[in-house]
Amino acid sequence: MHIAMFADQHLESLGGAQVSMRLQKRFLELAGHTVTVVAPAMHGTREAASDPAYLDMPSMPITLDREYSLTWPGARTDQWVDAAFSALPPVDVVHVQADFWGAFIGHRFARRHALPVVHTMHNRVDVGIEHTAPFPSLVLRALNAWQGRVLGSSPDRVPGGRDGWSFLARFAARSDAVTAPSSHFARRLEAHGAVPASGSVDVIWNGIDDAVLDEVLAEPAVGALGEARRPKFVWLGRMSPEKRLLPFLEALAQSGVVADVGVIGGGGQLRAARRLIEKRQPVASVTFAGRLPYVETLRRIAAADAVVQTSIGFETQGMTIFEAASLGTPSIVSDPDLAGELGSGLWPVADDSVAALADSLLRAAADITAGEAPAVDPGVREAFRQSSRTAAMVEVYQRVTA
Repeated sequence: MHIAMFADQHLESLGGAQVSMRLQKRFLELAGHTVTVVAPAMHGTREAASDPAYLDMPSMPITLDREYSLTWPGARTDQWVDAAFSALPPVDVVHVQADFWGAFIGHRFARRHALPVVHTMHNRVDVGIEHTAPFPSLVLRALNAWQGRVLGSSPDRVPGGRDGWSFLARFAARSDAVTAPSSHFARRLEAHGAVPASGSVDVIWNGIDDAVLDEVLAEPAVGALGEARRPKFVWLGRMSPEKRLLPFLEALAQSGVVADVGVIGGGGQLRAARRLIEKRQPVASVTFAGRLPYVETLRRIAAADAVVQTSIGFETQGMTIFEAASLGTPSIVSDPDLAGELGSGLWPVADDSVAALADSLLRAAADITAGEAPAVDPGVREAFRQSSRTAAMVEVYQRVTA
């Protein structure tokens, strides 16, 4: 099977969706399928890995760090994409894993060539816009209007509206199948009418590389906690407002917890995070590790006593806590939806306040020191392997191409 994947951002750029797509691509190829990834070309100092499966569309940078890019959807881009695919084997299914220009371009390609579409919804568009854009309601109205201009009128069964759910519902109505990376997000999509004609959303978790998981698990385990060291916490992700790094650092300072904290990742709030630490001088030691290779990130998670998850209402799966559970590391979880999805091996945070997060940090540190950390669900490890996730997605491909 030849799968054409469309993304908003290049797969070598920073982000959970990009990590997931890279894994999907590799495991589909290992299973004998052909994958072509269409995304905006990268800019800046960090070059994308060379891969003939990448079709890097002409693009413009849209962030100050030049990490992310935009390709304008329209006739010129359509011509570029069609010309690029003309030299490749025929496409069997289009897999859209995008919310904005990548989704527009992918759906237009599928319509031109009468191809079935699987659309994976990775993001809560409404929450993301609310946390990253001024005047979010106006931005959402503009996005819906842009969607209408680029894709044309919506099917009759799609309810009217100019919010984030309406935006996703119009993509879903043009799709033969819709998948979501968690049960809680799938149920929300269904409740808001963001469904294909079948009326249901397939739940397929994003996974973890089988070989990498086995490699990290085979490495010597960290010794039992004792007087020689303090509890180790890890926070990782994109440093942007919706991820709530700054409230975490404030809670760390407010709690007075005695711990070693590693912060992994990069983004626009790095400077503000460093300033906060310099100003508040928490008892805990805080190390900013920057962006790390995936395997090294997993090693840091495996060596930690707890992963700290702080975003609320934004994550559609929460990859970091599932990676942690796969490696046997419990998590401090702020989002109640993610806590319910994970089930066990966690310290839930009572609400979205800094005080509640500080309380959970203290509680986790005390439990870890006492050797009473909650055990993770051992079933997560097997269910989270990418090989099983790829097999589930291939079943969806086969269903829509039958």
